[in-house]
Amino acid sequence: MNLFIVLFSVFISGALAERPNILVILTDDHRYDALGFLGHPFLETPNMDRLAAEGVHFENAYVTTSLCSPSRASILTGLYTHNHRVVDNYNPVSKLLTFFPELLQKAGYQTAFIGKWHMGDNEEKQRGFDHWLSFKGQGVYVPDPAMLKAKGRFVPQATNSGFNINGQKVAQKGYITDELTDYAEEWLAEKDTEKPFLLYVSHKGVHADFLPPDRHAFKYDKVLISTPPTPVSNPDLFTDPPMWVRNQSNSRHGVEFAYYTGVDMKKYYRRYCEALLAVDDSLGRLLKNLEKSGELENTVVLYLGDNGFIFGEHGLIDKRCAYDESVRIPMLMRYPKSLKPGTTVEKIVANIDVAPTLLEVAGLKPLNQMDGKSFWPLAKGEGSPNWRQYLLYEYYWEQNYPQTPTNHAVIGEDYKYIRYHGVWDQDELYHTKSDPRERKNLFNDPAQESRVKEMNKALFDLLADSSGENIPLLPDRGTKYFHRKTDGSRGAAFPSSFLRNAGRSGK
Repeated sequence: MNLFIVLFSVFISGALAERPNILVILTDDHRYDALGFLGHPFLETPNMDRLAAEGVHFENAYVTTSLCSPSRASILTGLYTHNHRVVDNYNPVSKLLTFFPELLQKAGYQTAFIGKWHMGDNEEKQRGFDHWLSFKGQGVYVPDPAMLKAKGRFVPQATNSGFNINGQKVAQKGYITDELTDYAEEWLAEKDTEKPFLLYVSHKGVHADFLPPDRHAFKYDKVLISTPPTPVSNPDLFTDPPMWVRNQSNSRHGVEFAYYTGVDMKKYYRRYCEALLAVDDSLGRLLKNLEKSGELENTVVLYLGDNGFIFGEHGLIDKRCAYDESVRIPMLMRYPKSLKPGTTVEKIVANIDVAPTLLEVAGLKPLNQMDGKSFWPLAKGEGSPNWRQYLLYEYYWEQNYPQTPTNHAVIGEDYKYIRYHGVWDQDELYHTKSDPRERKNLFNDPAQESRVKEMNKALFDLLADSSGENIPLLPDRGTKYFHRKTDGSRGAAFPSSFLRNAGRSGK
């Protein structure tokens, strides 16, 4: 019997016809602050802005593992990475787990998945979906790079395999964000109008290498972008940065040796924003489609990213670590029947909360064994007296990318504590309200000793409560990127707190 079904009892309430439709739009690497309505200096996202104006903005939304496949598995299962065990971008999800669309399907919803699956090298139709369209790995923005004005670098797992549409191979023809939207609109036109639906649109955009469609290419070429300070270039602006952070500056995931090519980070960020415009276009098209069919007002629309992305902050690029640029995501929700327009939720919500939330939206109630919690009451403005004080974050070291260590974090509304595992280094504590860029590490501050102990205890309590005390180890797969630039910065020195004179043993 399916393990997930054993763990959950599903209670169906209300007539099928009264249940709202659900549209989930998932983007790749969309960091929390890349939204026009938040006052971005140049990026325009009118359709995302509309969702926020007409619905709810979860301003403190996080992922529990900042990496594509683990995060996507958490969204579908409501489980932490240590429980679903998709710890990297190479290994598939266990067949013993159930995805929340399976439960919607059993309750009478018609379900469709369109886009990037990316859990193992798999494009085959997955359980829980009546209609299926996907591709291998990262896919490609266009089948032929000559089709676009903007050019990029080679990206591992970017496979031009075409689409698998319900078991039939179909060639990709155009720009992937637009084409996935075409297919989504096709399905909406052909679906059964007598049944509620779940449409799960999972974009490749805006995964690196960032390639915008020609209509948006080079739009931001003339905007001025500042260079973030780093512990290597601006050491006076940082307090007690870990050694691994300084060392990663000279690595494939650092600003000195970015992807081994020395990527221009300012240009890179411009292309990222231009590629994001196509995702905003896609959102606008789907909203208009549902407006035209008269279904929008009865559709819960949830927009979110699978993780953030670092563009030089701390001297790093990519994701994986627990800094906000990596772990915070945009999350927007619209449903005017229940959600007040222009609402902002300050409580910490996460990707593991998506499954229980959408199940509650559909009148289904999972038991407490799910790691996530429904944020539907928060979205409706009802509050939740037992909402979490802290959120657990976890990332497990990968042999492919050894520059980032295993790290666990406890994320609170005011403080963030980060603990490293398997490296000779120091941990971190940040007061995120006064230090949102996380540059002043308070871990060695004597005044914070009790807080460090409290949050360290909270970390292990969260792990114990969710059966996360064992580190999952899966087979090594994929290419290893362990190199450093020959003429780049040298290895970082140990922090002064690690140094002592010879003498008596002990403390």
